Amino acid sequence: MAESWMNSFWFSWVVLPFLIFIARIADVTIGTIRLIFVARGMKVLAPLAGFFEVLIWLVVISQIMQHLANPLCYIAYAAGFAAGNYIGMMLVDRLSLGKVIIRIITQKDAGPLVESLKEHQFGVTVLDGRGVQGKVQVIFTVVKRAHIEDVQRLIRQFNPQAFYSIEEVGDVEKGVFPAEKTRWKAEWLRALMPFRKGK
Repeated sequence: MAESWMNSFWFSWVVLPFLIFIARIADVTIGTIRLIFVARGMKVLAPLAGFFEVLIWLVVISQIMQHLANPLCYIAYAAGFAAGNYIGMMLVDRLSLGKVIIRIITQKDAGPLVESLKEHQFGVTVLDGRGVQGKVQVIFTVVKRAHIEDVQRLIRQFNPQAFYSIEEVGDVEKGVFPAEKTRWKAEWLRALMPFRKGK
């Protein structure tokens, strides 16, 4: 019975392509997250993610090799790959992994902004500089990705005209960081919730 079902039209041309599509989304999404784990030096999570990524990929490839005459399998494979990349990037963004450096350049007195950043337990370094239009102050702060919106909100509050840039940071030693808002389990659960409107 099971063998006849697997050889049926519905399984070969509907169910199997759909399963390949879903599996491909899963393994590409895991692969995208694995790359982030590797970049962040997460030595336990990266190999674990790699194990499941390759396992799913092998299952998918084995099914395609058994149904080479079915073009829908190829289409499902490619579509799953594309969707997996998109979902993987969205999920990584939701997980807020890693740290970034925010550079803020302002002609306005940076004192109130700096004090507010300190009050929120962000480490701050301030330098005097000179720009095209005269003297400026440059503020450097390294924050966890989950706190980017907090810093942006403070910039808009105290100096909405300030120029700022955000860049990825690799390893960070010491530094001043706010206390965690939530435990890591809550962050993962938040990441798996439906994406917020506009995200």
